[in-house]
Amino acid sequence: MQSVMIVVLGLAGMSFGWLVYSKFIAEKIYRLDPDFVTPAHELNDGVDFVPTNRFVLWGHHFTSIAGAAPIVGPAIAVYWGWVPAVLWVTFGTIFFAGVHDFGAIWASARNKGKSIGALSRDVIGARTRSLFMVVIFLLLLMVNAVFGVVIASLFISTTTSVFPAWSAIAVALVIGQLLRRNVSLAALSVGGVLALYTSVYIGSLLPIELPAELFGLAPSANWLIILFAYAAVASLLPVWMLLQPRDYINGLQLIIGLVLLYGAVFLTMPEITAPAFNDRLDAMSPSIVPLLFVTIACGAVSGFHGIVSSGTTSKQLDKEPDARFVGYLGAVGEGTLALITIVSVSGITLAATTEMWHEIYFAYGQAGAPTFVQGGAELLRQGWGIPISVTTTMLATMVVLFAATTMDTGVRLQRYIIQEWGEIYSVGALQDKRLSTAIAVGTCLFLAFGAGGASGSGGLVIWPLFGSTNQILAGLTLLVISVMLIKLGRPARYTLIPMMFVMTTSSWAAVLKLIEWYQAGNWVLVVIDFVVIITSVLVILEAASAISQYRRENPVSQAS
Repeated sequence: MQSVMIVVLGLAGMSFGWLVYSKFIAEKIYRLDPDFVTPAHELNDGVDFVPTNRFVLWGHHFTSIAGAAPIVGPAIAVYWGWVPAVLWVTFGTIFFAGVHDFGAIWASARNKGKSIGALSRDVIGARTRSLFMVVIFLLLLMVNAVFGVVIASLFISTTTSVFPAWSAIAVALVIGQLLRRNVSLAALSVGGVLALYTSVYIGSLLPIELPAELFGLAPSANWLIILFAYAAVASLLPVWMLLQPRDYINGLQLIIGLVLLYGAVFLTMPEITAPAFNDRLDAMSPSIVPLLFVTIACGAVSGFHGIVSSGTTSKQLDKEPDARFVGYLGAVGEGTLALITIVSVSGITLAATTEMWHEIYFAYGQAGAPTFVQGGAELLRQGWGIPISVTTTMLATMVVLFAATTMDTGVRLQRYIIQEWGEIYSVGALQDKRLSTAIAVGTCLFLAFGAGGASGSGGLVIWPLFGSTNQILAGLTLLVISVMLIKLGRPARYTLIPMMFVMTTSSWAAVLKLIEWYQAGNWVLVVIDFVVIITSVLVILEAASAISQYRRENPVSQAS
């Protein structure tokens, strides 16, 4: 019954966030205006700036921010016990992620669709923009390089996921063309989902694997090259052609997956075998505070969301009130995925006894996406009677498609950053889409093979930096939104309080890891971590100076 209690209380809290809290934020804080002309209309170019149906845009936003992180983070964080993981996911979604993602879309749309890095110049100062964009580029480099490794690994470990993962691209291309011809969205939704799940069934019967050695490289390396070649092409295509329909269908696929998973919980009512609070932690494992708050990022709050919100989502916003539906409800969707992940890896479907659970979670970081696939597939089998081969393929495909859509968006966002640098420093060549895309993909592959050798796993070298860097960026994004609200004369505490909490925990975690890596002599991580910490401190000081100057010049602030 504990599993049902977790689900009911968690979903009730997130429902409150969507129905009550987000409405308050929309009306009283961000003050959305249905008559405001969004950048999608003002700057419509048919490629990046495209007015988009809010349901389609929600699908793009949701699957781009989700990736594998709201599965991997919660799956690992249960190590400390399911109670702290559930509490952080629930309250993080309501008061942190929703406000953060929603706010980043609103702030960017109000400033011609500028990325959060470029926007920081207008809100805080020119020096802030340069600092901000360095952190953003590093984060995108980490995400793209590592998600490529995650997808390649799943293609190798679950060969039945290969066919449906690539079939989804063909389905998306067809839907993109039909949407431009005003074919009913409802009809396309039904047809797309049927095609996707048909491919999942075919995939469960048709495993596909690369030769043991091709062009002198292992399968993992060849998959990585194929994935980045695809991502380069995808990032150059108009968003309506592939990105939007692919993400929309993936979003529908996740909704169906979530309905099946949550339904299975109510049908089977699995017992929780994981401890509420784990009292058998390894002596070498990190402390729950502050590491819990950077281990679960996506699913509670994540700086990567701010990059997506201001990088691609804001450029496709049809009407300003859609920002609430897309941003806040996107965060709620991700929270529900994190919540069911916790149930899947905490219950009897993964480990029949608490002792078995402890064996699986012997050390921090030992679990991850495969643990979710294993526990979730068994939950679906018990709840719905679906063959385990099909449920395993379905969940593995879900993880692959999420990671792939994040990678698609991530490469496009890297291209935007490089183009913005070209504009800032008047380097015309960098403003070319093809060259900037080649540089984006080239840096990812350089990291993958330069640091990882023939395996292509080099992204894993700097991946330990992701947790604290990602959350520091979330804090900085909330800081930019807060300064913007202060300049508009509006209450900023609803973004400032989450900002202070996130910055405190993430900076604390970054300092702890800095000490650990210094003692271990891991100088690459020491240098990058130090740069991120110093950069965040400088941004905060610049913001404090901007706020102080504004208050001196405007002693009596009028609400805008």
